[in-house]
Amino acid sequence: MPVLRLALAQLNATVGDVAGNRRRITDAIRHAQAWLADLVVVPELALPGYPPEDLLLKPQFVEECRQALRDLAGWARGITAIVGCVDRDRSGRLFNAAAVLAQGRVAAMYHKRYLPNYGVFDEQRYFHPGSQELLLQLRGVPIGLEICEDLWMPQPTQALARAGARVIVALSASPYHAGKLRQRQALFARRALDNRVAIAYCNLIGGQDELVFDGASLVLDAHGRLVAQGRQFQEDLLLCELSPNHLGPARPVRGALKIPVAPPAKRPPVPARRIRMLRPLAEVYEALCLGLRDYVRKNRFETVVLGISGGIDSALTAALAVDALGADHVVGVVMPSAYSSRATQEDARHLARALGIRCEELPIEGLRRAYRAALAGRLGRSPRGSVSVTEQNLQARIRGTLLMALSNAFGWLVLTTGNKSEMATGYTTLYGDMAGGFAVLKDVPKTLVYRLARYRTRRGPGAPIPARVFRRAPTAELAPRQRDQDTLPPYPALDAILKAYVEEDRSLAQIQARNRFAPGLVARVIRMVDRSEYKRRQGPPGLKITPKAFGRDRRMPITNRYESVQ
Repeated sequence: MPVLRLALAQLNATVGDVAGNRRRITDAIRHAQAWLADLVVVPELALPGYPPEDLLLKPQFVEECRQALRDLAGWARGITAIVGCVDRDRSGRLFNAAAVLAQGRVAAMYHKRYLPNYGVFDEQRYFHPGSQELLLQLRGVPIGLEICEDLWMPQPTQALARAGARVIVALSASPYHAGKLRQRQALFARRALDNRVAIAYCNLIGGQDELVFDGASLVLDAHGRLVAQGRQFQEDLLLCELSPNHLGPARPVRGALKIPVAPPAKRPPVPARRIRMLRPLAEVYEALCLGLRDYVRKNRFETVVLGISGGIDSALTAALAVDALGADHVVGVVMPSAYSSRATQEDARHLARALGIRCEELPIEGLRRAYRAALAGRLGRSPRGSVSVTEQNLQARIRGTLLMALSNAFGWLVLTTGNKSEMATGYTTLYGDMAGGFAVLKDVPKTLVYRLARYRTRRGPGAPIPARVFRRAPTAELAPRQRDQDTLPPYPALDAILKAYVEEDRSLAQIQARNRFAPGLVARVIRMVDRSEYKRRQGPPGLKITPKAFGRDRRMPITNRYESVQ
């Protein structure tokens, strides 16, 4: 009864590693051939890696990609392969493309028609939009091709359905944020049902700088029902057979490219499997692990180092690092000062033991006093019994300097531990706790930090984060009896305001109308966000897990006289 056997190869491509990506795609084609699949699909721009950014401005890079595609075509015998690649026409224009490989050659090329230019996307900087739809006919089944944004827009699918398509094959490199998979599935199900076409959607997986791609490729029938789903945050070869019951109604077909295929042969059965959807906290946790692992490994680091203070942020960052890389590749550094409590130091050491990581102790009190002596008489006087902001920042900068020294000496990558709430409000120290190579929690609000840490404790193995870390009031411990709430609003209120202002672009009036915050609180938070752009710009890259992250998503000018609060 099945008429078409598909293989969706969700691959973890590395930007710029054309030879390595070609090998991955070749392996996918060979595995699909072993299962006697009719069609194997790999994700958007899988050959150059996504997003290739200004590598596309290098003619040599583009030519290497085109040569690699010609090499790949030789493997497409007895099977049709659709490969995400970059194409160039005779006038030198570049296209985000899907190459159809069949009978050992490039049989056709489709150019992406809708080029996103919002959020993290910059495709109009590099590519020209395509103007032609492409319809294939394989084992008598008309198949329309789309690339990512084409499927999010209604017009391409409508046009392909009118041309006779019964299946839409979509190549994608869709970055993750919390809830994105459910959003995709709902939209694509509506697209399938509205146009009475089956949809086979092949998505990239892996980490690339700030972005995480979650895979979770989908096959939906013409009624919008899920037929098969790929694993989330893992490479996968999703095998699926489409029967006439899965396809939309037969229609007159216009202009389809017929792909010759061998007569049907007896094929090994496709193993049945059910993929469980990850729960929301598990999904975010796995996204952070994958993004961290790929950033470290793809940038050729072996070991990471971070300061562990006995606080919740460093505890979660350390747990993520161990889960992503293994305990042997994580070093924690305890750096107590005169203001570090015995309890926080005990909790930091407990965490290191429970995670099984190497722990170094570097007391900073002597260095702090040396800095004060060197600057004596030049910083003014603080009220008796208090510690000035300047002296507080000196402690953070001493710690950053020590971590960077270890990085220089041993080639370790420094992980910073600051979260989105702190980055938003500037509750950070330049060249101090912001000093490092990668900010794992950069897009994780403080309230979500606690939820993720509790999730990790419940999930195991073990319960590495001491219970009193959850109970202790958040503190940077840079002054006597210091608490975050001395400077910041309570985190539940702060994170609600930040979500509305940063992620949803709501105005002060809109935020106040939606919530019952104390007068002046919203204005105060907005001013903190607006005045901290220069700090954020100097921080390390970090993973995107919300709909709008600082960095690629939100590009505000540093020199900026616009006042969000009048």
